[in-house]
Parts: sequence; C-alpha cells; structure tokens
Amino acid sequence: MSARRDEIAENVTAVEARILRAAQRAQRARSEITLIAVTKTYPVSDVAILKELGIENFGENRDEEGDEKSALVDGVWHFQGQIQSKKLPSISIWANYIHSMDNGAHLEKLERALATHGSEKKIGIFLQLSLDGAPGRGGVREDELEPLASSVLASPHLSLMGLMCVPPVESQPDIAFSEVARIHQKFLSTFSHATGLSIGMSGDFESAIAHGATHIRVGSSILGPRTYPQ
Repeated sequence: MSARRDEIAENVTAVEARILRAAQRAQRARSEITLIAVTKTYPVSDVAILKELGIENFGENRDEEGDEKSALVDGVWHFQGQIQSKKLPSISIWANYIHSMDNGAHLEKLERALATHGSEKKIGIFLQLSLDGAPGRGGVREDELEPLASSVLASPHLSLMGLMCVPPVESQPDIAFSEVARIHQKFLSTFSHATGLSIGMSGDFESAIAHGATHIRVGSSILGPRTYPQ
C-alpha cells in the first residue's frame, strides 16, 4: 500500500504543478480551479489515498461505483457519465454535482427523486454542451441550452452551475475550448451566476485552464492507466 500511496502522491504533485503553471500563464489564481480526481474503475483504496493526500473532489461515470465509493470515503462527489433515467434516484442520493445533464425529462425525474427524499440537499447541475451534435456522446447544441437552464432554475432542489463539454476526439483542444468559452460567455449574458465551466482532462487541461475552466476532470494522470473489466 505504501508503494501505491507514494506513486499516487508523486502523480498528484506533478498534476498540481501543471495546474499551477497553466494558471500562472493564464494570469489566474490556482483557487479558481477545482481539481476533480476521476476515480472510475479504480479501487476504493485509491480514493482513500487521495483523501489522505488532501483531494476532496471525486468523479464517477457509473452510479454503482459512485454509490459504493461515496459510502466509504467522504468527499464531494461528481457524476459525469451519460445518464440513464432509471439510475437517477440512486444518483440523487450520493452525487453532489452532475456534469452531464442534457435532457429535460432527466431534470424532472431528478427533481422528483430529491423531493421524495424529503431532503434539503441541492445538486449542482452542469449542462453538457455538444460542439458537433454527434449522437452517442451526449450533450445538446448551443441553441438548446437556454430552455434546459430555465428548467434547472425552476427546480427547488437543483442549482445551475454552468456548462460542461467533452470536445470531439478529432478536434484541436485550443480551438474546441475557445469555442466552448465563447458559448459560455454568451450563456452568462442570460444566466450570469452560472460561472462554472467543466472542461479539460488529463491530456488537455492546461489548454482548458487557458480558456477559463473552473473544473478539470483528471484520472489517468493521477491514478495511472485504467484496466477496464472484461
């Protein structure tokens, strides 16, 4: 376990150095950027190590993993995978933020689930933007953002955080993130408090920071290559 802890600690230090350099180049404060450690497929023991190292924000793509790990490690938990309607009641229990909202019906079901719990909990919502409208990857086009945002604002248990985007694989990060930033600035003209911008992963988060990312989602650079179950 000590060898694994040393490995993760070294990676966290390296990632933090990259974040700080990118923030300095962009003339931004490090405190403006939230690092989310993406723990999907990694064991809960890794999450516990991250917690010991001072990481507070964890990201999961599957409800089952998020439910299990959040019960064992206290933290701020972010759901960022594609949403299955039937999973929303469970996600509503453990997630503090959802980064992949792109469906009005899902918003309604999430609100109903939270109301059923009788909880005062609020879930922060990032609306997922699609730059190309390609099916299967999730997200909505720019002209579909406003009605979704209005639905979030009408929900007592939901808070509008801002936008999330996973650019097309073939796109150049600087070009894609520049377009996302443009759309976000336009979005802010109507929804001025929705300042969150969830963009950037292990391979491109420096570019994302340069274009205004407030939340970056980093997995493999911290925890190493993933081994997916067969």
